[in-house]
Amino acid sequence: MPGRALSFGTMAEAYERFRPGYGVELYDRVMAYAGRSVPTALEIGAGTGKATRLFAERGIAVTATEPDGAMLAELRKHVPAGVRTERAAFEDIRLGERYGLVYAAAALHWTAPEGRWPRVAALLEPGGVFASFGGPVRPADPAVEEAVRVARAPFLESDDVPSPDGTPPESDMQWPGTELQRSEWFTDVQQSLITRRLTMTAREYVGHLSTVSAYLVLPATERERVFGRIAQALPGTVGIVADITVHLARLRDERRP
Repeated sequence: MPGRALSFGTMAEAYERFRPGYGVELYDRVMAYAGRSVPTALEIGAGTGKATRLFAERGIAVTATEPDGAMLAELRKHVPAGVRTERAAFEDIRLGERYGLVYAAAALHWTAPEGRWPRVAALLEPGGVFASFGGPVRPADPAVEEAVRVARAPFLESDDVPSPDGTPPESDMQWPGTELQRSEWFTDVQQSLITRRLTMTAREYVGHLSTVSAYLVLPATERERVFGRIAQALPGTVGIVADITVHLARLRDERRP
């Protein structure tokens, strides 16, 4: 997992180009849950700033942290000037300052499990909110999805990131909600889904796959071969399912570190 977590920098520009962004529905859902003004936020693993923009452009003072220098450089090209940036893994973020919101966009699974929730709690102000959101991007047509699986099979059994706590995909509550429910630091854990249907060209879909860690850690020759096989299996236009699973939780007042 550490190798996959730090594999994105070589494809920072492609990540910005091919990864879907986040819409206002996500912002509204987080703010409705917070139930109050959220002036400050800390972002864990900000990548190229897809989610940073969503919150910063609506008046929240965002501190975006990202361990990969190339990803952070790409982020700085696209976010509002007022965004504070820091090159740091979650485990290395300096404690002391507290925020109304701490969130991670498709990045929390890269953080170390040891001490994860006490550290998040230490970064939140009283009554503060934690949010984690993301989800896979896959072909909407089962036949196309199967064709991609067959093309990928000689190189990768799966390109998913497995659930960090082993929660099966059919469970009602998914990770990190499962951990948040067990945590002594958080309460009012909620899980919800934002449905998204997109359209990509075959080239754009392969471009998206070029930013997925399972492919990035393959040897370059194998990566080229698998992308060639997948491109041949795709129609010219690919319907995409890109649903966002949102997890929200609130810091227990009695458990402030």
